[in-house]
Amino acid sequence: MLEKVSLFTNKRDYLHFAILIFTLLSLSLALEFHNYKELTKFDSQLVNATVVKQYSKTKESKTGKIKIYQVLKLTSDKGFSFYTTANSKLADIKYSEVELEVWAGKISFYDYMRSFYCFSKILKIHPNHSIKKKFNTFIDSQHANKDISLLYQALYTAKTLPYKLQTLFSSLGVSHLIAISGFHLGVLAGVLFFLIKFPYAFLQKRYFPYRSAKVDSFFIIVSLLLLYLLFLGTPPSLLRAFVMLVVGFILYDRGVKIISMQTLILTLLLIISLAPRLFFSIGFWLSMSGVFYIFLFLIHFKHLSKLLQFVLVPFWVYLLMLPYSLAIFGNFSLYHPLSIIYTSLFTLFYPLSIFLHILGFGSLLDSLLEKFMYVDTHAVLITYELQYLVVAIVLSLLSLYKKSFLMLLLLYAFASFIYAIYNVA
Repeated sequence: MLEKVSLFTNKRDYLHFAILIFTLLSLSLALEFHNYKELTKFDSQLVNATVVKQYSKTKESKTGKIKIYQVLKLTSDKGFSFYTTANSKLADIKYSEVELEVWAGKISFYDYMRSFYCFSKILKIHPNHSIKKKFNTFIDSQHANKDISLLYQALYTAKTLPYKLQTLFSSLGVSHLIAISGFHLGVLAGVLFFLIKFPYAFLQKRYFPYRSAKVDSFFIIVSLLLLYLLFLGTPPSLLRAFVMLVVGFILYDRGVKIISMQTLILTLLLIISLAPRLFFSIGFWLSMSGVFYIFLFLIHFKHLSKLLQFVLVPFWVYLLMLPYSLAIFGNFSLYHPLSIIYTSLFTLFYPLSIFLHILGFGSLLDSLLEKFMYVDTHAVLITYELQYLVVAIVLSLLSLYKKSFLMLLLLYAFASFIYAIYNVA
């Protein structure tokens, strides 16, 4: 068996890669800066955008009156995202394309790259006949329970959940299962592989034996996943997973070692250089952190059997990602650790639920989901200071060099778990 080789073997390889990344990043930032100057050239500017979030908010005025208004998050056709407010009587226009006049003349380039707030006036709302809207209507028609319908719409079309459901799933520790991420892409890739493998192998042997079944199957799978990615509007975590999938296969096909931090850093730098906005996305960094800890486990415990690795990885990732969950979300309940089991079961539930919805029997699992969703979690909001998360990150980086730091990191994460349990009990 041939041994896998490293991608970079000498300083010249690193230099060439650094030049490539610098060039791509420079071009991406130059384009973003050009768009920024166009947006801020005048006091106001016409913008075409898609509404990705819409929710109501209340505010007490200086006179004591309660004012109700709506907050919209939009993504423009130039790629930047921004928030604005609208009248409380505005109809539900999520996923609709709108034309606005925005007043963004005073924002900085830093604000532009992240996400900013500006005053705006909606000039035109285009009728929402998108495929996503029709698909969500199709899902909704199969469920009597509105919450379950919203859950499936979040799973399949990345629809934003109401705050109540977001809090519930955060308390149960399953937010990563509800928000479409690389995990979902991995499950879909696996399902597509088994659906395509045998029919394609049959056709290949008969009609085009000169073709590579492995390469052709991968091309078909990636094409389908790319269409799905574009359909969802390229969520950061999904984009990360898609790029990793493509880079990973290219490296694997050329005999380069995949499970290495070198591969992870290469993917990270490629994504940031092509889409620098993702540098400011928490979802993107959480997604990268999850993959980092999986790689960390596989590198340090590669001597374990594949079966044991498969069993231990969910426990490992849950424990080491817990400090991030506590620092960012804070919601915790005694049901939270059960997410380890839910994550394993989800690999069966997700493709099965898709299959049932395609057949029109999406409601078959509703009674089971109702028991899961309406449990009284007795959740609490835990205060987990940012400096504690910084300690976890530092230990994580040091774990790359010494296994003793890895054990210390594990103990630290377990201490965070005990701290969370203590606050709930």
